[in-house]
Amino acid sequence: MVNIFKTSGNITTFELIRGFFVSIFASMYLYLSWIGISYLWLNTLSALFALYLLLDSNRRVWAYSGLFIGLLWFWWISMSFRLYGFAWATPIGIILTAFTYALIFWLAAFISDQIERRYRIPSLAIKAIFLLIASYIHPFGFDWFKPELMFVESYIGVEKWHFAIVLSAIGLSLYRGKPTYLIFILLAYNPIDTNNISKQQMTTIDETELVTTYISIEEKQDLSNLIPTINLTKYKIDEAIRAEKKIIIFPESILPIFLNREQELLKVYRELSHYITIVIGALHWDESVPRNSAYIFQNREFKIADKVILVPFGESNPLPDWMSNLVNKIFYDGAIDYKASDKVSDYTIDGRRYRSAICYEACSEKLYDGKPKNMIVLSNNGWFTPSIEPTMQRLLLQYYSRKYGTTIFHSINGSPSYIIINGRVIVKKDNIGIFL
Repeated sequence: MVNIFKTSGNITTFELIRGFFVSIFASMYLYLSWIGISYLWLNTLSALFALYLLLDSNRRVWAYSGLFIGLLWFWWISMSFRLYGFAWATPIGIILTAFTYALIFWLAAFISDQIERRYRIPSLAIKAIFLLIASYIHPFGFDWFKPELMFVESYIGVEKWHFAIVLSAIGLSLYRGKPTYLIFILLAYNPIDTNNISKQQMTTIDETELVTTYISIEEKQDLSNLIPTINLTKYKIDEAIRAEKKIIIFPESILPIFLNREQELLKVYRELSHYITIVIGALHWDESVPRNSAYIFQNREFKIADKVILVPFGESNPLPDWMSNLVNKIFYDGAIDYKASDKVSDYTIDGRRYRSAICYEACSEKLYDGKPKNMIVLSNNGWFTPSIEPTMQRLLLQYYSRKYGTTIFHSINGSPSYIIINGRVIVKKDNIGIFL
């Protein structure tokens, strides 16, 4: 087996420290946002410095950088193990995640060196190309690693051509040994929109009720809490009707039941939808196929929007069938996987068209096909809290909002709900979380 970190002692220490600092600068935007701090100039400089250090480093530094970036960005992934009774596996999952990105980064640098040796193409150029296309590399179907995400709250744009300009400017500066090439970074100047919100947008915000809940996974799985949860939804709907709201949005699977099989409950929501449009998360039993879904009740009718992209290992196992069945038997008590819909769902409310998205899939490129103007997202972050996951999810949604001009209405269990307009986050002052 190849030792991607192998070298002599003193050099290893230097390279380890350099890789660590690359990851620190690459993660600064994330952890500052996590504690509620966002300075465009600081996020811009830290991201640029991370890229400069990384592109000017050898393959061992790349391996260490990938290791620490995988650790700092994605340590939270394994937190859900504790809810399946495998808390002991959490550190193993964290280590495997970190080493996965260490290997990806090392391979990128190794291939770059081989191409330079054989074809005389500068390895610096190949490394820059890797960073440009890294967002298309999805280990086990997980697609949250996007290097350009570092610029989501900065003076730099988030589209690929913006990132290509930044990488080209840094690459030329290093290759030619002339810092003056860095001036070309100004061509990627495209700061996050801080303009005032339009009157029409404010009207939509005022007419929309986003429900935030803090219901633990254990409470959701306790069937004795089902009736109180149903009563909670009816109370919030009545409250929104009295406040003359037009839409009320509940989090993902706030009703942990196959709602389409509960005819009496469907009747209740259908009657209430005469006064207000209701978007609520629940399960869908579709001819022996379980699905994670959003139910849209409007004018005494309802539509079901099924999830399109499932969480790897959480909702669907990306491994081959024989291995998937074994893993499900060992870790998930033989539970069957959810099934994904083969197409995205759109629906219209008061003349506005909305794209439906549920949690993880809202952070995937596929959901933004056709550049939807509006999106309603339902999430259950209870699997990963307390952690940086809600922050990373929000930053990814800001990224897509900036990139595609999509206004996002996000109702969440486990962290505050919000609205995103052109990458700008709006948290309504009256949005108070609800506990059971």
